[in-house]
Amino acid sequence: MVLQKFVKDSLTTMTELVLPNDTNTLNNLMGGKMMHWMDIVSAIAAQKHSNRIVVTASVDNVSFAQPIKLGNVVTLRAQVTRAFTSSMEVFIEVWGEDIPAGQRYISNKAFFTFVAMDQNGKPAHVPEVVPETEEEKALYASALRRRQLRLVLAGRMKPHDASELKALFELENPEV
Repeated sequence: MVLQKFVKDSLTTMTELVLPNDTNTLNNLMGGKMMHWMDIVSAIAAQKHSNRIVVTASVDNVSFAQPIKLGNVVTLRAQVTRAFTSSMEVFIEVWGEDIPAGQRYISNKAFFTFVAMDQNGKPAHVPEVVPETEEEKALYASALRRRQLRLVLAGRMKPHDASELKALFELENPEV
């Protein structure tokens, strides 16, 4: 069993074309379709990391910075940022591109969490993540805070046990 994998080993890129059936009445890509594609690309990245079937455990805030228009190309890029016992955090970035106009723009960013499953449908251990670039190291370092926030919001961790979150709110001078 592989004990560690590099972030780059999970990197997955997916490209789609926005067709009429993918759009809302304003000819923009529907949010649900975007989330569907985000779930697929991030699940593939998690499978590459774990070599297992994975299930979506949570989706962090997904905000829509810019709409993606009918006829534009959508590029989704996902990679595992950190692995825990059986779960993996995956960071997804989504770009829209109007090829005739020569315009490419960021549309979405989000974090999804997946759990690796064994052949009996039980959570399975996953390899550790080894970040190499500065961006990978920053995402890795902040992943524990995001995980604790998810667990607190889901009622699976008491706020006072979330040590990484408490550190965010501690003041250098408590009298201020």
